Amino acid sequence: MPLIRDVFITGLLATSTASAFAATYGPELQGFQYPYPLKHFEFQSQGQSLQMGYMDVPANGTPNGRSVVLMHGKNFCGATWEGSIKALSDAGYRVIAPDQIGFCTSSKPERYQYSFQQLATNTHQLLEKLGVKNATLLGHSTGGMLATRYALMYPTQTEQLAMVNPIGLEDWKALGVPSISVDQWYARELNVSAEGIRKYQLNTYYVGRWKPEYERWVDMYAGLSDGPGHKQVAWNSALIYDMILTQPVYYEFKNLKVPTLLLIGTADNTAIGKDVAPPEVKAKLGDYAVLGKQVAKLIPKATLVEFPGLGHAPQMEEPARFHQALLQGLNSL
Repeated sequence: MPLIRDVFITGLLATSTASAFAATYGPELQGFQYPYPLKHFEFQSQGQSLQMGYMDVPANGTPNGRSVVLMHGKNFCGATWEGSIKALSDAGYRVIAPDQIGFCTSSKPERYQYSFQQLATNTHQLLEKLGVKNATLLGHSTGGMLATRYALMYPTQTEQLAMVNPIGLEDWKALGVPSISVDQWYARELNVSAEGIRKYQLNTYYVGRWKPEYERWVDMYAGLSDGPGHKQVAWNSALIYDMILTQPVYYEFKNLKVPTLLLIGTADNTAIGKDVAPPEVKAKLGDYAVLGKQVAKLIPKATLVEFPGLGHAPQMEEPARFHQALLQGLNSL
């Protein structure tokens, strides 16, 4: 028995040591392996030379002549679309997955006025460079807010809009979330840790159900936040959170002109700033079982697909089920 106990304790120590000394990555996620070749788009924005990392994956199946642009969430990257890229490519789509400025493999400028309009413009410039004149947009989480803004700005170049548990289905500030300054966001982001990321994702993204494959994305996010660009990453993250909280798209859903597919994990409870909201406000925020249905009524050409019991990232929780619904939905819009 003592020998078994010693082996058990040694295993625990090895696990905790591995967590304490997890990999760190450069300010543009240098050192993290992307699932497909990573390319870079260099351009000028707000008087600066910037670059966007992106993957451009050709159709693996019989090409259908269509392109789909994947827009990642706040704590995600182009790489986290790995399963969706394969499913879409196998179905005949050309798949373009950029990292937005301020995120992942893209520039983290010292000064930048973040807006969804600016990020949409950057993405449009990338697509122009790639010769993509029309595309389907697929946005997850914060990427859903960005995809909405893009579709509003470029309706004739947006064939379809699909959103996976987009945030911004409600206006948090109008509902009572207190104002949070950029400095407050920055202080919070300086304290990002793997343990905190894992706990948040477990409770919000995966509704208490953890799988070993999720650990890679914790490593990615924590390694970027804790790497040599620690302060640079935190500062850009703070500016982006301010953008999200202060630039709602909720009021403009009614203006969308393109066919829209809403893919909603109904157990999601994501709401920016919910943790600092008064209890009576907090209790009402982030109810995706209700929000999905409400927003589907606001968007003129919306189709709602619900995944009962799934959380913020159904494409990662149950990929086979999700991608079947996604492809079927895109084909029927």
